[in-house]
Amino acid sequence: MVKRKLENYIFLTLSGFSAFLGLFFLFWILGDLLINGFKYLTFDLFTKDPVPPGMEGGGLKHAFIGHLIITTLGTMIGTPIGILAGIFFAEYGQNSKVFRIARNIVDIMVSNPSIVIGAVVYAILVYPVGHFMGIAGSVALALLMIPVIVITTDEMMKLVPQATREAAYALGAQPWQVSFQVVLKAAKVGVLTGVILGVARISGETAPLLFTSFNNNFTTYDVTKPMASLTVTVFQYAMGPYDEWHRQAWVASFILTFFVLIASITARYLIQRKKHS
Repeated sequence: MVKRKLENYIFLTLSGFSAFLGLFFLFWILGDLLINGFKYLTFDLFTKDPVPPGMEGGGLKHAFIGHLIITTLGTMIGTPIGILAGIFFAEYGQNSKVFRIARNIVDIMVSNPSIVIGAVVYAILVYPVGHFMGIAGSVALALLMIPVIVITTDEMMKLVPQATREAAYALGAQPWQVSFQVVLKAAKVGVLTGVILGVARISGETAPLLFTSFNNNFTTYDVTKPMASLTVTVFQYAMGPYDEWHRQAWVASFILTFFVLIASITARYLIQRKKHS
């Protein structure tokens, strides 16, 4: 009995210490970003284009606009595809070996390195055209968020009781009506959570954008040309030799990190509300 209590105490202590250590470094990183990012946060950062390297002032207007365009287009491409694929897996592919294999492939793609997706999109879209494009970056981000939305939609729709489907069929509803107007409507909070998690997943990606949209030192709205993004700009500025670049990189990192944090907290709140409803 004494040995069991001792072992229990030792492992509880190790688990608690590991949790404390992880939280310590997490809050250290967030605190560092908050202090250094908020300190240099100015209104000009959102309204002005960059100045020549080495000069004081300027902003990241080009990166904010480019990142918003690329992320929005990626969300518009990936969301409907992910939801439709999730509906198919949940409602029509349950008894098919082919689609069970496809579902496993989707699970693997969630953890697939983003740089691989960037290289694939580069080979398919960028290389044949001969130059980087903002729309190629959106496609790469869409491919990263689709598996997240597919899995979430699939799992949320499977939680809807089978009796709900049977009741809809008994009233004469067609299969597509049952899927879209009954089951999807019942699982909409969970599906929305998946979309939010997908957006959070792609908002901080750098590697696929280096291969696709690359960067631009000027504000552009043309998605067929190279386009700036916050993540690539942070990478470029952090590696640069200028103090002004470093300050702006801190601010951009601060904004990106806390956007992803807020999106993740919102998703978890929706999940918890769904569980208790």
